Amino acid sequence: MKKFTKETLSNYNGKNDRPAYIVGNGTVYDVTNNFHWTNGEYHNMMAGQDVSFNLTNTSDVLVHINKVGSYI
Repeated sequence: MKKFTKETLSNYNGKNDRPAYIVGNGTVYDVTNNFHWTNGEYHNMMAGQDVSFNLTNTSDVLVHINKVGSYI
C-alpha cells in the first residue's frame, strides 16, 4: 500500500476533481465516491486530513470504505 505524509495527503482533498482521502487511526481511506463526503467535506471534517480524533467512536464505519494506504 502507498504511504502518505501530511503534505502528500493534503493533495487528496476532494476539490477540483481530486480524489478525497481521509486518515483514520493511521490508515488512509478513499471517500471519493462516498455520498457523505460531498466535495471532500462531512460534518466539519475535511478530506485530505487526519480525522482520527473525530472518528474515535465511529471507527466501525470505516470497515466499509476502501483502504488505499498508510499514514506516516
